[in-house]
Amino acid sequence: MTAVDVNLYGTVHGGVIMKFIDDVAGAAAARHSGGTAVTASIDEIVFAEPLRVGDLVHAFAQVNWTGHTSMEVGVRLVAERWDQVPESEPVVVATAYLVFVAVDAEGKPRPLPAVVPDSPQNEGRWREAEIRREHRLARREAIQRHRNHKH
Repeated sequence: MTAVDVNLYGTVHGGVIMKFIDDVAGAAAARHSGGTAVTASIDEIVFAEPLRVGDLVHAFAQVNWTGHTSMEVGVRLVAERWDQVPESEPVVVATAYLVFVAVDAEGKPRPLPAVVPDSPQNEGRWREAEIRREHRLARREAIQRHRNHKH
């Protein structure tokens, strides 16, 4: 991270971190889907620790869940502090869950390969992704019901 990424508090601006997360998740989504995948929603971003100028950032992204044309990608950012010895533990600075849709050349949704959980840890990620999806859909429905009853 460099000085152009800094906010008024001397740490890396949240928007810079959000763009980095979206870029990393987008790469994982495109790779999994074998083509273009677009960000449909960002379910959650947690800024766990400040990211400081000079820190070396590592990003990890994984497709946690797939539907017919959409997928959830989980992202974890860890930082090696610039002013600490290399043997010290990297710090988790942010985690996020994003939803992507695979699209064709006309921008229409297209089918994507299923991700198959291959370990108990990945089965847990799959189930948690389904819970987040159920909540997203229920929230969307509740808001639509509310809007329909206001008139």
